[in-house]
Amino acid sequence: MGSNPNRRQVVAGAASLLAAGRAADARTRPAAPRSGRDFLWGTAISAHQSEGNNTASDSWLLETITPTAFKDPSGDACDSYARYEEDLDIAVSLGLNCYRFGIEWARIEPAQGMFSEAALDHYVRVLKACHARRLLPIVTYNHFTVPLWFAMRGGFEVVDGADLFARFCARATQKLGPLIGMATTFNEANILGLRRVLPRFASDAEAANARAMIAAAARRTNSPAFSSMLFGDPDKIDAVMLDAHAKAQAAIKAGPGDFPVGVSLTMQEVQGVGPDNRAAEVERTMYGGWLDAARRSDFVGVQTYSRMRVGAKGLLPADGSVPLTDMGYENYPPAVGATIRYAAKHIGRPIYLTETGIGTTDDAARARFIDATVAEVARCIAEGIDVKGYLYWSLLDNFEWTSGYAKQFGLVAVDRKTFKRTVKPSARVLAAHARAREL
Repeated sequence: MGSNPNRRQVVAGAASLLAAGRAADARTRPAAPRSGRDFLWGTAISAHQSEGNNTASDSWLLETITPTAFKDPSGDACDSYARYEEDLDIAVSLGLNCYRFGIEWARIEPAQGMFSEAALDHYVRVLKACHARRLLPIVTYNHFTVPLWFAMRGGFEVVDGADLFARFCARATQKLGPLIGMATTFNEANILGLRRVLPRFASDAEAANARAMIAAAARRTNSPAFSSMLFGDPDKIDAVMLDAHAKAQAAIKAGPGDFPVGVSLTMQEVQGVGPDNRAAEVERTMYGGWLDAARRSDFVGVQTYSRMRVGAKGLLPADGSVPLTDMGYENYPPAVGATIRYAAKHIGRPIYLTETGIGTTDDAARARFIDATVAEVARCIAEGIDVKGYLYWSLLDNFEWTSGYAKQFGLVAVDRKTFKRTVKPSARVLAAHARAREL
């Protein structure tokens, strides 16, 4: 996300890959995690980025309005709304045992108070398809997008937004709960905290374009309070989202169904550099009240892509010691181990690495990244940290928010016209790790 607060595009930092290649890494890394069927190996996708034609959402309007901060509209995306069984079959072919995906609020409640039984039935079929393939379904109730009507009334900038989100979660759980394996309320609930850490959003031309886009959406919909989560005011949204998480978690836990409910956080490594560095300040800003919220959840989803180096004056630029990803931040797998340790120390709940990945057209680099990040997880487990899963982002080359379709995180390429899926060699690397754990 580069002109909006997508963690994969905005995280800054630098460092080095510790291995010269997979062969050398295999000789030096500790034994990989072996936790039998209790350890989850999987991939993640989101609803809006993969399903396609999410026309009742705020993002659909923002992608198609002028001016827009988005390089491409999402359009058909990967057509996963229709092709989900093919995607699940690929996950099974890779030896994975879980599948993380989102349910789309805008499909389920396209107008305020009007819930679509057809949409809920669709997600019942997806969940049943997961179970039929012995994939534990991990459901994300919100992955950034909201219904257009919700954005028009102020989104999470208005206090009762928390109650409306909890109502959606309760209604969805009534239908889907008995089939859900695990769930998170929000994806990267503290994403706007990361935005606060990155002051360029307040001044650069892309941010100005994003503000113009929101203003245009407000005019188009005659909604002066229009607010989209990714582009909203952190000072107004934070408290409402914390309330929304607490209320949604209670609503989901009320059932039906009996499954762990957590929250995923963007947790980039923060490295202090030199005397009087502001690393602690950056951490407080990035996490806000979400560490406390995670402590009151069943588990925390750690989502890590790189590091941030912080000096006495704030964020430092890349130091040039390692290559950058196609997203412009540093290819730094040790950040995964660092954030898992941070979560263990400051949250103390069971940990799932619900996302890590690399945006690159170099699939060999992706394979090395997978090897290196799996090794980081192994080291944390060897230290006694309660890490219960490794999920790569993402299964598919999908819609990467403001970057459109130019950036590739997927283990599987998707033809933009035919939607043909082509499994990349890096997917076989993840498969080898999963199968070696006898899962």
